[in-house]
Amino acid sequence: MNIGFAPFLPWPVLAALAVLTLGIAALGIYRGMRGSWIRTLAAFALLAALANPMLMQEDRDQLSTIVPLIVDRSPSQETPERVKMTDEALAALKDRLAQFPRIEPRIVEVREPAESESPSTRLFAALSSATADVPPARVGGAIFLTDGQIHDIPSVNQALGFDAPIHGLITGKPDEFDRRIEVVRAPRFGIVNDEQQLVLRVVDDGKSPGSTAAVTVRMNGDEIATLQATPGQDTPFSFKVPRAGNNVLEFAVAEVPGEVTPINNRTVQLIEGIRQNMRVLLVSGEPHAGERAWRNLLKSDASVDLVHFTILRPPDKQDGTPINELSLIAFPTRELFVDKITSFDLIIFDRYQDRPNVLPTIYYDYMAQYVENGGALLVAAGPEHAAGNSIALTPLSSVLPAEPTGQMIEKPFYPRLSEQGRKHPVTRGLDGSDTEPPHWGRWFRSVDVEKPQGQTVMVGADNHPLLVLNRVGQGRVAMLLSDEGWLWARGYEGGGPHVSLYRRIAHWLLKEPALEEEALTARAAGRTLEVTRQTIGDDPGPATVKAPSGRTESMQLKQTQPGLYQAQKHMNEIGLYQITSGNLSTLVHVGAVDAPEFKAMISTTETLKPLADKTKGLVIRVASSGGGVTVPPILPVRGAVRIADNQRLTIRMTDETVLKGVNTLPLFAGFAGLAALLFAFSAMWWREGR
Repeated sequence: MNIGFAPFLPWPVLAALAVLTLGIAALGIYRGMRGSWIRTLAAFALLAALANPMLMQEDRDQLSTIVPLIVDRSPSQETPERVKMTDEALAALKDRLAQFPRIEPRIVEVREPAESESPSTRLFAALSSATADVPPARVGGAIFLTDGQIHDIPSVNQALGFDAPIHGLITGKPDEFDRRIEVVRAPRFGIVNDEQQLVLRVVDDGKSPGSTAAVTVRMNGDEIATLQATPGQDTPFSFKVPRAGNNVLEFAVAEVPGEVTPINNRTVQLIEGIRQNMRVLLVSGEPHAGERAWRNLLKSDASVDLVHFTILRPPDKQDGTPINELSLIAFPTRELFVDKITSFDLIIFDRYQDRPNVLPTIYYDYMAQYVENGGALLVAAGPEHAAGNSIALTPLSSVLPAEPTGQMIEKPFYPRLSEQGRKHPVTRGLDGSDTEPPHWGRWFRSVDVEKPQGQTVMVGADNHPLLVLNRVGQGRVAMLLSDEGWLWARGYEGGGPHVSLYRRIAHWLLKEPALEEEALTARAAGRTLEVTRQTIGDDPGPATVKAPSGRTESMQLKQTQPGLYQAQKHMNEIGLYQITSGNLSTLVHVGAVDAPEFKAMISTTETLKPLADKTKGLVIRVASSGGGVTVPPILPVRGAVRIADNQRLTIRMTDETVLKGVNTLPLFAGFAGLAALLFAFSAMWWREGR
């Protein structure tokens, strides 16, 4: 309670009147005039009434004490046991705090942002946001409901922005154990069929069972090895990259009974396969216009080592030309087709006809075996393929996908994609193929064949086969049944996509993953999963996606091109996904492979303890011996918390108040003021009357 003024006249006027009154009073007293003191008292009573003094009393309410309650809902807290513990502990803690009306809990549930690629638990960032609009004096403490795996804990010397206890209620059990696997070092690229090495490590968090761990290794879905790894020690592993392009190397450590979660028992390493140099053997049966097109195409590719032979004059032809005038070298047939045939990635016969004096019949059998054992053969056929000396009449016929009828089809035609060809990755989307007729030049002859096997992806005149692809054993064979592809290279009638076509044929023969007829691939961009299904059949239907937690869902694929189906979806979980479509399966890791959230999954009290000790807080597990949860009672404390309580959650109660209003009582208002003035003036009148 205090005294205030609400003057009826401005203060300068009242001050002037007071000075004048003092002057008159002093003069009267100095001259000894009767009644001077009474007159002075009456004057000052009047001045006091004009100053309007009043008693003022503030009406204040006590403010509540803010207690941030930070609930950890990060991925490491998503195991069924911890979810149940967290929910029960949160409900019990709400009941505890509800017993104190002056305590206002501010509950913040921290979940991983949907767009996060590398999940981590950032509870102190949430605490800072929760207290940003609260004066430090009103914060009575902070309670963390978590498994203890927090990745943004400040140092003990770092200011929190308030002076109150930090408490930790820890989910999980004290004797937890978890096994995980990680790749320590690995190459990002590898040369195909060259030895590569990486280092992996099995890590046991918590009390280790002390035994070796069995690690299953898969390359592109196929199991290639089983390792015995000692937990905590680096384990080297040697392997060969089987193909060019993307290769998925998967490591899975056997699950241990009782471990926290198997979500981190698998990891993948993506390795891009690179062909050091593709060795190609090109054998041209005779000089012709298309020979240069093949040679220029192959020589323009720096990754191709080309060995090219052209039969300028067969041994049985004698025209009298001196040997020293022929630009010839001996054709090393045995070295190429027997000794070193397996060193070639691709063999091309360009308008080659059977010449027993050049290639003995047994050599064709070697080439057939080369194909069946995984080799690649391309036959670019011309008129000689329909003649009596065709290579289709040799042992090589066992791997050729079509038999010549002995006739040539001599009429102009536009090469067209067949129904299968519109879906096949070798020919799908070739420039100019989407019009009728195709937007490219015509050819004028092709070899007539019957009984084609495999896929006929291009057709010529009257829908006769023009390009046939087939698998034989472990190898592949392609037959181009015309020798006039050079017309496209020369730009005749606008030319055509000969470069794209020839390269795709070669890469399909070399088993490039992107050109497989039936393929399932997946890639991740942040949290977005993109699934691509390639097929030359009918609609493959939806793909099945298995999340790291084991939850499965169906992803509907939409056709984007003939034979190409795709879908995209934002995924909520971070980790290794398995996608299945029919009998095809692939793996993809969504988010960062080394995300902090999955590096340690066991609960711990050690991370929060240093900060709790400094602020006189409590860190305790909520799991009770009976299988439920137990939350400590609340202890409100006035003033600074000086002693930690190891059984209760101490809350510093605030002394802050808020002003609701001010009650005022004028001292000279009403009968009291009027009586005082009448008394003063009556006394003055009485004195003057004496």
